[in-house]
Amino acid sequence: MSQINIDEWKKKIMEGLSQVYDPEIPVDIVNLGLIYELKISNDGDVYIRLGLTAPGCPVIDDLVYTVEQVIKESVPAKSVDVDIDLDTQWTPLKMSAEGREKFKKLYGYDIVEMWVQTYGLPTQDSTQEQKS
Repeated sequence: MSQINIDEWKKKIMEGLSQVYDPEIPVDIVNLGLIYELKISNDGDVYIRLGLTAPGCPVIDDLVYTVEQVIKESVPAKSVDVDIDLDTQWTPLKMSAEGREKFKKLYGYDIVEMWVQTYGLPTQDSTQEQKS
């Protein structure tokens, strides 16, 4: 097997995944910031770790299946491992600038501004504050 171009694969995969939309928010999973990790081995094994906008997402299996299919259509992967990360909470702060704009056009407000007004900006020592 010829040497795979990992950067090229990542680019193709991310382009493909930008066509996959979150079931809750009609913005693609790339611009929502739901792709927490993407690893590609030299052998062509693809590992992707995804977040969810809602922890009890009822269409989790559909999303995993769709992501697998998109990766397989984008690159000739030897294997595809889709991992759903239920521990890392998604927030609108993970969204790209493009994702924020799409959301603003759809709903008429900036979800990130609203999030910051409601919850404040996350701080590094917020866990220590809660204990005291």
